[in-house]
Amino acid sequence: MSPTTRARLQIHFCVVLWGFTAILGKLITLQALPLVWWRMSLVAGALLVVKGFWTGLARTPPRLVATFAAIGVVVSLHWLTFYGSIKLSNASVAATCMAFAPVLISFVEPLVTRQPFNSLDVFVGLAVVPGVALVVGGTPAGMRPGIAMGALSALLVAVFASLNKRYIAHGEALAVTGIEMGAGALFLTALSPLLTPMGGLLAWPSRDDALLLAALAMGCTLVPFALALVAQRHLSAFATSLAVNMEPVYAILLAIALLGEQRELDVSFYLGGAIILGTVFAHPLLARRQSHFAHE
Repeated sequence: MSPTTRARLQIHFCVVLWGFTAILGKLITLQALPLVWWRMSLVAGALLVVKGFWTGLARTPPRLVATFAAIGVVVSLHWLTFYGSIKLSNASVAATCMAFAPVLISFVEPLVTRQPFNSLDVFVGLAVVPGVALVVGGTPAGMRPGIAMGALSALLVAVFASLNKRYIAHGEALAVTGIEMGAGALFLTALSPLLTPMGGLLAWPSRDDALLLAALAMGCTLVPFALALVAQRHLSAFATSLAVNMEPVYAILLAIALLGEQRELDVSFYLGGAIILGTVFAHPLLARRQSHFAHE
């Protein structure tokens, strides 16, 4: 099996696992802050007993360790706002907001890589506006703060995904994962006195929550996070974005099947979600076609 084929299989496997994160976030009764703290702490703690983490860490220059630690802080804020969105609305709303991320990456990545903006990206960004309007209109008023939180979470995804894409070639997957998870957990520990409305860190999970947290930390975080970092080395931005775009689709379908959330949302929500997802899927195809014509 070629490295590219293996990477494609890895990234799709990761996306399926990520599709469960919103479902588990809804099922876990902890508030967003302790939920994310436990998720990151469990992953970081697990890596402390893995030889590959220490080997990779020893090979990582101190300046790069600091860079990945800073990215870990952004990851922690992304998850904090993502689960905050779920708690304020539901899994379907939070997952739909994540569909904004690829469009936002198109604007954030040029800033990170210091490349010029693409006119196609601007067009696609404007094209999702009708979908956003339908999503908001199809969501109960009490859930709309969850949309705002979810949009912020999508922006944070764009930031840390662009930074990881820029620096991952210089780090080893297990080391990068451990640094980012550990730094995120420490940051949330320091931040917790300011975020007591989102739940204190001392909240101890129930037995059911502990089992769900273990599944979230190991099955939906450690395994896919490390595999995705490895896969990104062998995949184009087009292939990666096309696969990752499936995450909100899986999450919404799982939320309907497992949580029955279709009863909480209007038809216009799903129509708006379809417009957003359709635009997001069309973007890499149009980008590839634009690149093809530019090189003719």
